[in-house]
Amino acid sequence: MITDPFDMVRSLLSPVLGEPERLDPRDKVVVITGAAAGIGYELARLLHDRGAYVALFDIDADAARERAAALGVRAVAVGVDVADREGVRLAIGQVRENFGRIDVVVANAGVVPRPATVRLMDPQDFDRVLAINLTGAFNTIQPALDDVIAHRGHVVVVSSCAAFAPGMGGSPYMVSKAGVEQLGRALRVELGGTGATAGIVYFGVVETAMTHGTLDEDELGAEIGSLLPWPLDRRITARRAAEVIAGAVERRAARAIAPAGWEPYALLRGAVNVVLDRKLSADERVRALTRRLEERILADRAR
Repeated sequence: MITDPFDMVRSLLSPVLGEPERLDPRDKVVVITGAAAGIGYELARLLHDRGAYVALFDIDADAARERAAALGVRAVAVGVDVADREGVRLAIGQVRENFGRIDVVVANAGVVPRPATVRLMDPQDFDRVLAINLTGAFNTIQPALDDVIAHRGHVVVVSSCAAFAPGMGGSPYMVSKAGVEQLGRALRVELGGTGATAGIVYFGVVETAMTHGTLDEDELGAEIGSLLPWPLDRRITARRAAEVIAGAVERRAARAIAPAGWEPYALLRGAVNVVLDRKLSADERVRALTRRLEERILADRAR
């Protein structure tokens, strides 16, 4: 029985759009970045349980090794910074040596900056977020593509609903996730005819350490987060996010989004954002938050 309304829509449209051949994760080799915690680890655990060989890439090598050891013999850990292009290329080669192939790549690694306006942001913070979230996805995917094509595999880029939401106070994250979306779309088209596929996954608010640090433990971040109306403020667990990615891999989905409340916004964003940007730019709460954010930055610099 289909319970998700968007699964129902997919089912109704499948005779028109066509359904790609499903991908069974059993005995497939899956590379996951940002895999030592949060969504990445939950996905590694889930796919490992379904019979996949998993390579856990993470900048925290010790945590990655601990997680891989807990999973067992079909898991390997690689300590690598996805912003290090040569390091990631060597890491992909290591997976190829260990497992003989690569079928699936999930570019999941991501960071957020401390809340700041474009005017007062440290340029290095901007560069770091783009280097990890966007360039890091490219660094991970490109050296694995020949393997993915050879084995008719699948690539997932983890974007965010932030890709199409207003970016005040956190623009580097939004910029990076919008870039990731376009990277995924380009891949989807370029892989057409190869037997391999690619897709994009978008998440709203996921319960992770990154979310707690940005939206819960930072006073101004929490106030920015409070601007999200229902149902956009609904949160999902990292496990649920991992289930969405795993399902997208198995279906070779072009896109997946969770929570489902974001779907209408995603589909209507061209019209909604014109109105929303105008409304927010005139909203006194947003203006006051912007002033307080800049005051905090200037006070920190004066110390």
